[in-house]
Amino acid sequence: MVDATQIKEHAEVIGADGVHVGTVDHVEGGRIKLTKKDSGQGHDRHHHYISLGLVADIEGNRVRLSANSDVAVTFEEEKDSSPIH
Repeated sequence: MVDATQIKEHAEVIGADGVHVGTVDHVEGGRIKLTKKDSGQGHDRHHHYISLGLVADIEGNRVRLSANSDVAVTFEEEKDSSPIH
């Protein structure tokens, strides 16, 4: 498990493949809360969350996930912790 205190606001979240997944708003309750602007078309009125369990590494101002970007977005969650499908 990574040290969540190392995750900075506005850090870029990237998949294992190096593709942009989102931008950190902040860490909240064991999850990374993404900014609304990176929540995708039709979802830009609310935040999405990614579990800290998907974080493989923190590289300066980048959070690298253990899953490729296309897989990581399938694990995104809404505020109530339910996965998005």
